[in-house]
Amino acid sequence: MLVITRKSGESLVINGNIEVTVVGITKDGVRLGIEAPRDIQVHRREVFEAIAEANRAAATPTQKMPMQDAAALLRAQTPKVRLTKGR
Repeated sequence: MLVITRKSGESLVINGNIEVTVVGITKDGVRLGIEAPRDIQVHRREVFEAIAEANRAAATPTQKMPMQDAAALLRAQTPKVRLTKGR
């Protein structure tokens, strides 16, 4: 881990396109301003971990469905099409 000392109003640059500025310092914490491209996601650690857990839960199947049941479910959801001659 790289540890850098900055004062209020000072900043650091990451990868040439992300700037982190110390906006304010109080007894309760440090306020940071982050300028980054829109395609870069910036989250607090606890939010990032909650998103990762939600993604893991969504990717884990809750029930295993036998192939026959899956095929029957697909057939039931597929609209019936009736073909007529001459059209």
